[in-house]
Amino acid sequence: MTEKKLRIGVLTSGGDAPGMNAVIRAVVRTAAHFDMRVYGIKTGYDGLYKGDIDEITADDVSGIIHRGGTILRTARCAEMMTEEGQARAAEICKVMKFDAVIVIGGDGSFKGAASLARHGVNVVGIPASIDLDMNCTEYTIGFDTAVNTAADAIIRIRDTSTSHERCSVVEVMGRDAGYLALWCGLTGGAEEVLIPENPIDIKSVTEQILRNRAKGKRHNLIVVAEGIGDSVNLSKEIERVLGIEARGTVLGHLQRGGTPTATDRMHATYMGHMAVEAVKNGNTNKAVVFRSGKHELIDLTEALEAKREYNPKMYEITKILAV
Repeated sequence: MTEKKLRIGVLTSGGDAPGMNAVIRAVVRTAAHFDMRVYGIKTGYDGLYKGDIDEITADDVSGIIHRGGTILRTARCAEMMTEEGQARAAEICKVMKFDAVIVIGGDGSFKGAASLARHGVNVVGIPASIDLDMNCTEYTIGFDTAVNTAADAIIRIRDTSTSHERCSVVEVMGRDAGYLALWCGLTGGAEEVLIPENPIDIKSVTEQILRNRAKGKRHNLIVVAEGIGDSVNLSKEIERVLGIEARGTVLGHLQRGGTPTATDRMHATYMGHMAVEAVKNGNTNKAVVFRSGKHELIDLTEALEAKREYNPKMYEITKILAV
């Protein structure tokens, strides 16, 4: 008898991250190597819930390794927040005879994967988030590209800020976590970084600017995480209180797009390959993570339970080097 080909579903969920396409490519081509069949689930859990699923082959992923975004697209799915929606999504997996579903996304996507696992679906999670806010891994796909994109924009803004001796307030993404802002602040030479983990009031910001000016510094760069927000009004308040020219810039979704860096493509490719190998070996309900300099598989429950503690060292270094 001919041995049954394993069937894998793959989806991208939550916010898109540069490198997701590289994961999809690695999954599809590794599966082809092992004579497995791969089915692309469109628009994340929403497409799974609606059964919007098509088989994808090695030819279908040709030329996508360098493309940002995700060819499978992504969307929010309110139904996956309910027990009924989760049960329906799991039933679709069973109807499709999936031996496993590979989920590419952040914490919310992993929670969705865990709900499928509770309903009897084998899953493997791959962390992809530009915020680097997942507790189970030291690296998330998309972060390197996002921080390089934002840092490049900040340096450009810094040039004009220096020329006009003004204060520039730049808002980067990061609704619940400030890792992107911290990296941008340190690599962009910021005088202050405002993040959810370490909120600072306007009085502290203006006092810092005054201290800088007293030491001869005529321009200032302040990086603000999205979770703090209100960067435009913050710049207006700085201008009102101190009487110096200040400008606010929101980088927004500029940080999500563009060609993924080589670092993101490397991690994406390695993790996608590992995920398929895990399915081949029957080692499912796992997450592929990067810790202590190597990629490894951990239990999905452990991935969701891990807690990331805020390390203030990067902020301290930013402040030391600011003046």
